[in-house]
Amino acid sequence: MYFRKITTLALGAMAFIGANTIALNVNAAEEQIKPFILASNNAGNMASTVADVTAKLKDAGFEIAGTYSPYPTATIVVVTSDALRSTAGKTEMGGFGAMQRVAVTEKDGKIQVSYTNPKYMAASYRMDGDLASAQAMLEKALGNGEQFGPAKAKTAAQMKQYHYMIMMPYFDEPNLLGCAGSFNEMVSRVEGNLAKGMNGLSQVYKITIPGKDEVVFGVTSKGTDKMANDDYIMSEIDFKELRSTAHLPHEIVVSGDKAYALSLRFRIAMNFPDLSMMGANSFMNIMGSPPAFQKAVTELSGGEFKGQDNKAKCL
Repeated sequence: MYFRKITTLALGAMAFIGANTIALNVNAAEEQIKPFILASNNAGNMASTVADVTAKLKDAGFEIAGTYSPYPTATIVVVTSDALRSTAGKTEMGGFGAMQRVAVTEKDGKIQVSYTNPKYMAASYRMDGDLASAQAMLEKALGNGEQFGPAKAKTAAQMKQYHYMIMMPYFDEPNLLGCAGSFNEMVSRVEGNLAKGMNGLSQVYKITIPGKDEVVFGVTSKGTDKMANDDYIMSEIDFKELRSTAHLPHEIVVSGDKAYALSLRFRIAMNFPDLSMMGANSFMNIMGSPPAFQKAVTELSGGEFKGQDNKAKCL
């Protein structure tokens, strides 16, 4: 349904791109930001680089929330801190921004070390602040290299209201996945089903948000349906010389007695805003991914999947 609508809205996409270009000109004086920062790109060994990066992150004051390899050429280290969790607790659905992700990726005989840009993530998730402390800690640990991702950067103001184009979701329109009798029941359900590997989903990390009943789970997807498989999705969207591996993993946020996830229509577009609509390495090639992933995480959370354009029905 989603991509059929997208196909019929090509002119809307052109209008969106044009309006976005105008907005960039208007906000030229504002800081331009991109989703990822390259720390280094040198010859090296994957295992030793991961060990070195992990040690530096700990020395800088981060807690390691989880580490995993989505595929053989990449390892992702997810970090959090008191400041990240505290900031996450100040806004609705702040759990989506309670961590930063550091990627170690092998490409053409070199090892790329990169991380999510805290300023970009803070704006995209509409957080209370720009996560300056996380930025400083990452720079201390790994250095501050070039920002990368899309060809054109955006401002924080633009990312706070970002969506790819007309009829695409905003950040404040997450998918409701399921309901439970209580917060603890929902947390146990999600965690238990992740431990079972339900629908090819498994847990990378779990972060508790202070001051409210909210937990965020990092989730990797290895389902037999390739449209919900991280390997396939990334092979289509992450094709540039500098890899955006730190896009992974996905998040499920349990807030109160309900579970939520961002639609891939938002989350992929957020980190890959210049991904073309059609052609090689385009949204069209992953047209089945948003509903396939939504179905997988909805069933895991105990909801009834009602289709791409519907919220889950809580059972």
